[in-house]
Amino acid sequence: MADPASNDVIPAPAQPRVPVRGGGFFPVHRIYCVGRNFADHAREMGATPASEQPDRGIPMFFAKPADAIVTGNADVPYPPGTNQLHHEVEPVVALGADAPPGVLPVEAAMELVFAWGVGLDLTRRDLQAAAKAKGHPWDIAKGFDHSAPVSELVPAAAVADPYSLQLDLSVNGEPRQHGALRDLIWNVAEILHELSKLYALKAGDLVFMGTPAGVGPLRPGDRFAAALGGVATLQGRVTGAAV
Repeated sequence: MADPASNDVIPAPAQPRVPVRGGGFFPVHRIYCVGRNFADHAREMGATPASEQPDRGIPMFFAKPADAIVTGNADVPYPPGTNQLHHEVEPVVALGADAPPGVLPVEAAMELVFAWGVGLDLTRRDLQAAAKAKGHPWDIAKGFDHSAPVSELVPAAAVADPYSLQLDLSVNGEPRQHGALRDLIWNVAEILHELSKLYALKAGDLVFMGTPAGVGPLRPGDRFAAALGGVATLQGRVTGAAV
């Protein structure tokens, strides 16, 4: 039943929240994602990395709904409509303050970062490929239910040098992806600067920063383990059945 005290005509959905190391929860406002932010991944997807072009241009952005998060190392159900679910391991930053009006200066951007984590940008690769071939948007390939597993968030004060960290993913104990944050084409400050030209960045935003090479399939029964250096870890299991 609707809550008469709130004047809502339907029950309000629960606020998506991510646990924070040391206690408490981070309420999620939006999830922004960065595409092709590692050169080796851009190449494996058949694109020329921006870092190898005369002008880097601008980053590629897309989004996921806030309630796509999966927390607490919970199981991830295999999504409908695909038989090519792919993993993309990514560093994640959480914003703890609103950006000021206007374009956020690069030199001030890191002041917004509240915490770090590691996540998976799960992708329905066959749907993405079909959409690309037709020149259509590929939102359905990225923004589906349970498409953003994420670790607990680690306060930025506890992460002395994020760009010294390594990013790793294994599936069923076998290494799949490995990268270094120093190899990001656009670093966190630059990404927040570019996002601020398009959106009003808010406390509660998560930014998935891009994936290194080695993306590949996840099948029902697979177990994955992701790590951002010694800072954050994420584990999970894919359940259900492929189409």
